[in-house]
Amino acid sequence: MKHSLESIRGLYPFQSHYLTIGGQRMHYVDEGTGPTVVMLHGNPTWSFYFRNAIKALAGDYRVIAPDHIGCGLSEKPQIYPYTLKQHIDNFEKLADHLELDAFTLMVHDWGGAIGFGFAARHPERIRRLVVLNTAAFRGAAPRRIRFCRIPYVGALAVRTFNGFARGAIRLACHKHERMTREVRRGYLLPYHSYRSRVAVHGFVRDIPTHPMQPTYRLMDEISASLGQFRDRPMTIFWGMRDFCFNETFLDRWIEYFPDAAVHRFEDAGHYVLEDAHELILPALRKFLDETS
Repeated sequence: MKHSLESIRGLYPFQSHYLTIGGQRMHYVDEGTGPTVVMLHGNPTWSFYFRNAIKALAGDYRVIAPDHIGCGLSEKPQIYPYTLKQHIDNFEKLADHLELDAFTLMVHDWGGAIGFGFAARHPERIRRLVVLNTAAFRGAAPRRIRFCRIPYVGALAVRTFNGFARGAIRLACHKHERMTREVRRGYLLPYHSYRSRVAVHGFVRDIPTHPMQPTYRLMDEISASLGQFRDRPMTIFWGMRDFCFNETFLDRWIEYFPDAAVHRFEDAGHYVLEDAHELILPALRKFLDETS
């Protein structure tokens, strides 16, 4: 069922802002004043995923949370290059438009590759790093996600039946009681039809699995750039019950960033901010305040 944005205003009370990029409107949240924190979501979420973090920080920080083109409240063109490079390009244009400089980068899921892809281009603009169940390097995708890449079958599952977004509601949050009716409505609100799920499928199709893919090569370039950020303050919040970004991915992050502060949550899944926000947000605030 399609719901209006007003139906989730109690959870997502933020003013909408838009920037037109290549003829498509990109939606973003821009709340508060102070040092800037940018939050980049993945698939199949949108800025709604960061709602509790935005509320917790906006009193003393400027918090920016965009919706990638095709996601959330951004426009959803049916013919569009839904690739990692394009998402990085789009965020770069938004960052330039907002004159973002020396900001904290907070990333989840595909937001990791997008955010660190931007960082590789502009390392001088990254002040601090916050990592939540994500990757900026290649890794094995679980079988249920690989299934969604099968030609025709994947489109049927992801776009016709909304299996990817609905499946995430069930699988990505370990504490199922956190997925109340209103929260479920918030996650699914932008993805209410076959046409509105075009980018959800696009992200799945862009998972790098073969050296001939441009995203495969780009992901390797991004991972090769990670070492230059070891001098940045960094903290990791990780849900240990993530069916996709499992402990192997966390170990890779620790190899790249041995000095990062690591917070493991044994009873949290991929949507770690849903499962453990009451523990993460005070620790995030402490990290930001102490490294300011």
